[in-house]
Amino acid sequence: QVQPVESGGGTVQAGGSLRLSCTASGRTFSRTAMGWFRQAAGKEREFVATISESGASTYYADSVKGRFAISRDNAKNTVYLQMNSLKPEDTAEYYCAAKDDSITGFYRAWNIDYWGQGTQVTVSS
Repeated sequence: QVQPVESGGGTVQAGGSLRLSCTASGRTFSRTAMGWFRQAAGKEREFVATISESGASTYYADSVKGRFAISRDNAKNTVYLQMNSLKPEDTAEYYCAAKDDSITGFYRAWNIDYWGQGTQVTVSS
């Protein structure tokens, strides 16, 4: 069991960068697929990126591919989301997510086992 806690959100101008961090308590972090979702005001929560337990596999939503990069450090129980070339449409609450067993199906919110509390990212034009 893991409990994710996000940090690193804030306000940035379009074209800028931010790095989100998520530290998850629990002894099973290295056996847990991790990732990020986001939810803009008035919209449904959507998948952003995920990384497998070992870090060998990563997947991204088409809307962030080439701009965002997910990574993890299992020694620190932490997963990161480096966000570059930010756009106003990236403005949302970003949630760290964890899924037991495997990365399969991670992109579907109903498959997620654990959620963080969220961190706000605002991109101004």
